[in-house]
Amino acid sequence: MTKNSKILQDSFGREHTYLRISLTERCNLRCTYCMPAEGVQLSPKSHLMTYEEVFEIAKTFVNNGVTKIRLTGGEPFVRKDIPIILEKLASLPVELSITSNAVIIDKFIDVLKANNINKINVSLDSLNKEKFNHITLRNQFNKVFKNIHLLVKEGFKVKVNAVLIKGFNDNEIIDFIELTKKLPISIRFIEFMPFDGNKWDLSKMVSYAEVMQKVNETFNKNTITKLEDAANDTAKNYKINNYKGSFAIISSVTNPFCDSCNRLRLTANGQLKNCLFSAKESNLLTTLRSGNAIEPIIKKAVLAKLKVRGGMDTLKKLQEPQLHGKNRSMITIGG
Repeated sequence: MTKNSKILQDSFGREHTYLRISLTERCNLRCTYCMPAEGVQLSPKSHLMTYEEVFEIAKTFVNNGVTKIRLTGGEPFVRKDIPIILEKLASLPVELSITSNAVIIDKFIDVLKANNINKINVSLDSLNKEKFNHITLRNQFNKVFKNIHLLVKEGFKVKVNAVLIKGFNDNEIIDFIELTKKLPISIRFIEFMPFDGNKWDLSKMVSYAEVMQKVNETFNKNTITKLEDAANDTAKNYKINNYKGSFAIISSVTNPFCDSCNRLRLTANGQLKNCLFSAKESNLLTTLRSGNAIEPIIKKAVLAKLKVRGGMDTLKKLQEPQLHGKNRSMITIGG
């Protein structure tokens, strides 16, 4: 199939040009909103995509219109063949970026530069060392914070993703924004979302409106600038005047951006998810290994995409465990 076959266009006319590929279900942190406290059943190694399979599937998507690929996990840098994967994917005509917890990213600075990967998203949910240790169950705050500064120094475009949880880190919103005073980074506040095993409920969520209330209470209205959001952007972007960086809010729960969604997700075990919130998956890896074309499966999966959040089009539906509880835990989807 060629680009003209429109296999990446859904029944609502949305063109899917952005593919997020999870490289591993493993991680060197244990963030509780991402992984259930009891852990997850990892896929056997034989069920995971090899680097050759990652490349072949990615190439098929690029040939059909994908222009941007983001690599996620788990933690992508714990995968031993990550340098090969980056080199292979960098050969495709696509914008390549990566999301990491930054614990060991300092070891891969040269690899990232060699493959022209300049955009890095770093997950960091607290600027308080004790809180960081509590939510990640690991003592790596100093390393992560140091590596964020290293990435900036080395010229990377850095976005810091913070999942806000009421009563845990919502009192750090302004502290995060103050980081942008001297650092040319984007802080992105993400509404807490429901996934299998993360004990989500609406009362723990900090909404877009609540974030902006804190911002407006702290900063003079004339110093807050609304930035122009990029096409298909999931975030609403702002800047405090004269600060080097910016901040944004990703409001998947209270203000979903489904109408302009252009994203698809490929799990580490080769399952295509047409929506982050959907429990339905399409097996690309088995088809690829059998020597058959994966394009028909991709087309069918994209056409089956629902209009809003995997069918959970109201907050009431989102709060029903029998609906969101059928989905994977976040670590096995890919951040």
